[in-house]
Amino acid sequence: MIKHPNEISKLELNVSEIYISIQGEGLRSGELCTFIRLHGCMLRCVWCDTPYALDVKKGGIKMNAGEILEKVETLNCSFIEFTGGEPLMQANVIPLMSYFCDLGYIVAIETNGHCDISKLDKRIIKIMDIKCPDSKMSKFNNYENIQYLTEQDEIKFVINSRADFDWAKSILEKYELNKRVGAVLFSPVFGQIDLKEFARWIIEERLPVRLQLQLHKFIWGADVRGV
Repeated sequence: MIKHPNEISKLELNVSEIYISIQGEGLRSGELCTFIRLHGCMLRCVWCDTPYALDVKKGGIKMNAGEILEKVETLNCSFIEFTGGEPLMQANVIPLMSYFCDLGYIVAIETNGHCDISKLDKRIIKIMDIKCPDSKMSKFNNYENIQYLTEQDEIKFVINSRADFDWAKSILEKYELNKRVGAVLFSPVFGQIDLKEFARWIIEERLPVRLQLQLHKFIWGADVRGV
């Protein structure tokens, strides 16, 4: 077991769950991944698929970083993703992610696009949402974050309708997102859009995006936790 510095070990975070599974989304879809799901989010997307991880007053487990590190070590996986909820609601996650990088882990964060990402360690892979209108949260998009994204990062649009699709296309073109990040992900809300139709829209528009399906939901089902 690695002995961790006291200043790192004592950092406290509110954790929803930690588990190992198959990455279901993005450029690393299909790879083994340890997920650290932090508890709490300031947004309330209509289609949210982790409602159990939103309310800071309900659920979650207080863990110090030392306990988190020990749990991750037992899972024996070199790729870690911090997710939520919204992990950047908790400031202590920033030094913890950097420390995981120091230990040689590949570290990613999935963030909602509202929180400031400018202070994140440059080694961290950022998977950033841009909220579409049907989510009812698009007014919280922080477009200043785009300038801090690089070719190792990913932008995700979760799309619930043709109107969302057209809106996402307009943002893609306005900010030339495909030239800034490694992948622009167009992800249909699970079970809401015919996938053949969704693929046809991308083909007809010749969009430089990746159609993202949530692999874990096709394997285990839409509402299964810890996968």
